[in-house]
Amino acid sequence: MDAPVNPNELIKARSRYLRGTLKESMADPLTGALAPDDAQISKFHGFYEQDDRDQRSRRQAEFLEPYYSFMLRARLPGGVCTPQQWLSIDAVGCELGNGTIRLTTRQTFQYHGILKHNLKPLIQRINQAMLDSIGGCGDVNRNVLCSPNPEHSGLHAEVYRWAKRISERLLPNTRAYHEIWLDGEPLIGAESEPVYGETYLPRKFKIAVAVPPRNDVDIYTNDLGFVAIADGERLTGFNVVAGGGMGVTHDDPTTYPRLADELGFIRPEQVPAVAEAVVTIQRDFGNRVSRRHARLKYTIETMGLDAFKTEVEARSGIIFEQPRPVRFTSQNDRYGWTPNADGSWHLTLYIENGRVEDSETVKLLSGLREIAGIHSGDFRITPNQNLIVAGVPENQKDRIEDIARRRGLLSEGHSAARLSSLACVALPTCPQAMAEAERYLPRLQGKVEDLANRHGMGDRSIVMRMTGCANGCARPYVAEIGFVGKGPGRYNLLLGGDGTGRRLARLYRKNLNEEGLLETLDHLFGHFAANSRKNEGFGDFTVRSGLVKPVLNPAEDFHESA
Repeated sequence: MDAPVNPNELIKARSRYLRGTLKESMADPLTGALAPDDAQISKFHGFYEQDDRDQRSRRQAEFLEPYYSFMLRARLPGGVCTPQQWLSIDAVGCELGNGTIRLTTRQTFQYHGILKHNLKPLIQRINQAMLDSIGGCGDVNRNVLCSPNPEHSGLHAEVYRWAKRISERLLPNTRAYHEIWLDGEPLIGAESEPVYGETYLPRKFKIAVAVPPRNDVDIYTNDLGFVAIADGERLTGFNVVAGGGMGVTHDDPTTYPRLADELGFIRPEQVPAVAEAVVTIQRDFGNRVSRRHARLKYTIETMGLDAFKTEVEARSGIIFEQPRPVRFTSQNDRYGWTPNADGSWHLTLYIENGRVEDSETVKLLSGLREIAGIHSGDFRITPNQNLIVAGVPENQKDRIEDIARRRGLLSEGHSAARLSSLACVALPTCPQAMAEAERYLPRLQGKVEDLANRHGMGDRSIVMRMTGCANGCARPYVAEIGFVGKGPGRYNLLLGGDGTGRRLARLYRKNLNEEGLLETLDHLFGHFAANSRKNEGFGDFTVRSGLVKPVLNPAEDFHESA
């Protein structure tokens, strides 16, 4: 590579198709960490090196290295697994992780607190359950999302098949994963990556498949999206959208969130070719100098949407038709029991911030273990970090309801706003976190609920999301209220999402502590209670009343606070 590139590009180029020196790093008994280059390559195998930031100062004072461990994220297209796989997921997390399972906004599960010597046994154990972590992280296509709970089970099955096909089509071709972790035979002869090339993508790549009218996958926040167009249970095709992305760098106006643009309508059988065409365009045109500007959203801004669309058509051999009309009504999950057209039932359980563990009041781990022991359908992780017990036959419904109630798994007793909230993991393990999120949002939520009750709006559903940094993993930039970590105990406050994921929120106040957040929300809730229209959403009200202006051009005005 003659031109200047980001150092990560050189690491990928000399990694021998993602092998690096991972075997040697894993065998080094003198440290709980990996060699620096291998820590980058390991992401393509599905895991991140982390350390417990709560222990950093103490261990440094004792002249100890940081308490290193690993987070591993599985590849689970559409979030679907069998009860038998769930039992394996549970057992592995308890035995080789930190005893919990974390459901993610990418509709999969991840383990935390894995010690280095447990990585290989853990990967082998999930592989025995027909699961893997290939491409769970790294500069490749990540886990493919798929709306988990449309009313028509037949439609879900068909759309889910396309989500799986996308995932399989865009898997890395290298045998490194199988050689290093599954003791596969080393490849003899030439090796290639037909889709990715030897340096893979400039950054991560995210794909989702949505089934209107629910936008539970936040389709417009993804690099590439396929919006299902159906006639009842019959799938007729997809509207294709491209160029969404949430990542931002604080106070850098050259970075911004962006919603995807529509490209047009395609038939179902054209999906793989279009997906591959978009990925290869990003491979060839994406920014390999600045990782801050390496997502597809910036590539499209640089190329121009018309030129990008023309290139997709040329590479795929497909001409887009006019997009079909689409209407989304919600970003949220439907809790409790919902019927399917085939006579079975879905039970959506609330998993606060996606953390599956047993507490004094809620026995999530053991309750789901008990349900998995008798359930004959499947489990579906939602992009809102919840879990659906799907395909429950009528004769099992009462028994599963009883288990869920005894174990405290039902959504009853939680406010509508809490059921609409998300938080990323943040501290103590995420190295990017500037502030708390998962550990803090429930406490802040309680105080926000008190304010809402005082203003007579306690039954309002408000999409509220918190992240510990500006990378946007919990998608705060399309929330009605977004909290984005700026520093210890301090957050930027965003307002103005429309509750369906089709409008960006806007920066409203910067660098607020808890007192400032609550004082500001108290004022906003009072204004909303006095002046909102019937059935008007909070985000819509903040825009209509002029509290925030719509983000028309995020490249120019996202960072301007109200």
